[in-house]
Amino acid sequence: MALFGNRALGFASNVRIVTTLMVCGLALSACQNRTASLAADPMATASTSAATTPSFKRTEVLGKQWETNPGDVKVALAYAESLGALGQTETQAGVLKTVADRNPSNAEVQNTMGKKLLAMGQGQMALDLLQRSASLNPQSWQAKSAYGAALDQSTRHTEAREQYQAALALKPGELAVINNLAMSYALQGKLPEAEKTLREAMALPGSNGLPRLRQNLALIVGLQGRLDESQQIASQDLPPDQAEANRAYLQEMLSRPNTWAQLQDG
Repeated sequence: MALFGNRALGFASNVRIVTTLMVCGLALSACQNRTASLAADPMATASTSAATTPSFKRTEVLGKQWETNPGDVKVALAYAESLGALGQTETQAGVLKTVADRNPSNAEVQNTMGKKLLAMGQGQMALDLLQRSASLNPQSWQAKSAYGAALDQSTRHTEAREQYQAALALKPGELAVINNLAMSYALQGKLPEAEKTLREAMALPGSNGLPRLRQNLALIVGLQGRLDESQQIASQDLPPDQAEANRAYLQEMLSRPNTWAQLQDG
């Protein structure tokens, strides 16, 4: 999987892509397991992951089921995914927001719906739900990290890093949170701080088993113009052809006059 060659996985495309990766955990890694994790989610059903192809009939059936009980989490998740497969993102966001509002005291529902909305780029709706989730479950480092990602998407980077630090106070050394912290610095253009944070993470026990974390370091190093060093870091985990593709993409991206404007546009 190319780090710079695949725009959908690089954070330089825009803020929404970065925060999507951050919510998933370690950027470029945990998102690959999203389908598997949904299948294991007690809030999900087999039907949630069944809509691999758009189906108007299935969407209509699920819509009628959901309208009967708008607070039903399982049906709402399946209906929202089916709507997404049809490209009806506005309606999809409304369904997710409605089911969250129907379950205001359920921290898990707030967290799940908030993260889905965040991945869709619905920053303000996601922010409200993830803030509520963090308030309902103050001892959850995951909730604080997700809330931080929503704040980052809203360009409230200082507040976001406060949430990451609070998460790390609950779970010291958690690499997913440290990754988010580093990306937050990068989104604000503070690349040396981002690099320092990632290098500190790489020194922690267990980091060697997470090559995707090293790929993020390669990205940050490359964005600072140190392309040879970036390629050397990335090539530890990638075949030579992908490492070279990453280098070529980064060089092309950095040659654009509006690179940093793209970083900040959601």
